[in-house]
Amino acid sequence: MKAKMPYIKLVFVLLLAAFLFGFAENRHKGRNIKEVGVQFTESENLYVTEQAVNKLLIQNNQAVTSIVKETLDLNRVESILNNHDMIENAEVYLTLDGKLRAKVSQRKPIARVVGGSSFYLDRNGKVMPLSPNYSARVPLLFGFSESNVTEVYPITKYIRNDEFLTRHITAVRRLNNGRFELELRKLDFSVYFGEAEDIDLKFNNFKAFYKKALKDEKLNTYRKVNLQFGNQVVCTKK
Repeated sequence: MKAKMPYIKLVFVLLLAAFLFGFAENRHKGRNIKEVGVQFTESENLYVTEQAVNKLLIQNNQAVTSIVKETLDLNRVESILNNHDMIENAEVYLTLDGKLRAKVSQRKPIARVVGGSSFYLDRNGKVMPLSPNYSARVPLLFGFSESNVTEVYPITKYIRNDEFLTRHITAVRRLNNGRFELELRKLDFSVYFGEAEDIDLKFNNFKAFYKKALKDEKLNTYRKVNLQFGNQVVCTKK
């Protein structure tokens, strides 16, 4: 009998552990969600507010905090957030202490179409509606619609990723021939860009021209700058 005692104790301990685990699990499942928290992945201006995200965290017309944990469909809640016009990606999860958390990444506008209709072009090249909460300071786009705005995406994306161009270029205009023209901050000459090709070469040429003309104090002597001729910048004086 003594030889069997260690085995009996082991079985008893395992049964007790299983009972306690099951008891705790049932209590955990039966509890309501304590609170809801929203975390934005980057510190930036909010195109969608925390209050708006909280309103989306609704299931079957009930406040999330009144829902028992085991009945909450996290995939459904996450899908609702991801379908919002201002949200690029959302991850929803429950913490061990019964709190619902939403980690939200907002869409990032890189240009704004103005004219017959107004909307943003986001960093993924998709149409994004304007936000009632904040107006982004991005280059303006003239002569575009939802059907052709993707044509200018490679140019606006390049501008967005370049500090010098972001500082100096205020607008991109689509001409009647389908080519592009750039407008600059505090300078009254236009920059004929041509088609959305050889973008890196054209912008490098422009930056080299700009720095040279600035050094020579000649920026205000030009009426038009043309970037479409390969390795050279063709300037027209006033």
